[in-house]
Amino acid sequence: MLPLSKKIMSRNFYILAGTLGLFALISAGMALVPSSFQPGLPANASLWRTVALLLLVGGLAAALIGVLSHLFEQMDRRSEQARLAARRKRRGQP
Repeated sequence: MLPLSKKIMSRNFYILAGTLGLFALISAGMALVPSSFQPGLPANASLWRTVALLLLVGGLAAALIGVLSHLFEQMDRRSEQARLAARRKRRGQP
């Protein structure tokens, strides 16, 4: 059996991807807001679009890492189960 820290590693990447995606949406929305509603914040829309793009790429990368992590966890779990089943079969246990 895998330790608990290994089981939830992909979930952490999914949470990170969702958070980065949310911040990317907020940054993209800030690019559409007029500068008069943003006192003290950068009013350059291209800056907000660039930040949104970088956050989106980071979120997609985190999602990909989460999917691959989950895939390898599942592969490891199934190979362990197959190894134990073969061992039981060799020993003649049901």
